[in-house]
Amino acid sequence: MDFMFSADIRSYKNMRNDELREAFVTQPLFEPGEIKLTYTDVDRGVIAGIMPTEQGIDLPTHKELAADYFCQRREVGVINIGAKGQVTVDGQTFAMENKDSIYIAKESKNVLFESDDADNPAKFYLVSYPAHRVTNTVHVPKSKAKKMELGAQETSNERTIFQSIRPGIVDSCQLVMGITELKSGSVWNTKPPHTHFRRTEIYMYFDLPSDERVFHLMGEPKEVRSLALQPEVAIASPSWSIHSGVGTQNYTFVWAMGGENQEFDDMDHLTVSDLK
Repeated sequence: MDFMFSADIRSYKNMRNDELREAFVTQPLFEPGEIKLTYTDVDRGVIAGIMPTEQGIDLPTHKELAADYFCQRREVGVINIGAKGQVTVDGQTFAMENKDSIYIAKESKNVLFESDDADNPAKFYLVSYPAHRVTNTVHVPKSKAKKMELGAQETSNERTIFQSIRPGIVDSCQLVMGITELKSGSVWNTKPPHTHFRRTEIYMYFDLPSDERVFHLMGEPKEVRSLALQPEVAIASPSWSIHSGVGTQNYTFVWAMGGENQEFDDMDHLTVSDLK
């Protein structure tokens, strides 16, 4: 498991891009036959990319989690961004199509990830936060997520949001998670930008060619920094940072939030003119 130790609201202003990447951006998440785990001190989140091929991959624990098994004191959200696969939780198997989600509850002991076809594997993207109570493991097909159409072609932010791990669908402790798909010709993932000091957020951009980039905007509105992110890496966005970004073409991203509440409308809106 890799470790990312974030910068604070004061120090990020004087950091080089390579230093910002070290503090907030994971390494590429998906390698055939492997699980790549990253721990960030931003709300003690764990990020992982799991790409099973011939063999299934178990969700391991780590000594830094001080737990007998990964979910002993954690909840987990998983979204499959690859081909068909399955996730088995304590003996119960859930088929995972592309962009399906599964919420894995605290105290789930054995978690196994498998692909249906080793030559066309699943890509399981995982985000985990500490959990304070036991709930239920829930599989959420993409078709069962709450679907919202936002933005407009004229402002280059026409997008479809799929809220899969959220109140009313999943009874989680603090984790909320889902997918945003940008329409062709749209490039802004959140416009206008916003902050929500009660929650941190983790982004993972994908569904764009390897030579294209998403410019992730971070920092205070008056001190914005940008990082050009390749597909299939994740960035941890602390609660004091703006949430926004723009790509060199349309793309899809998974967002995951943890913090003091789960209300999607609990945000402080900004305007583009607020950014400096």
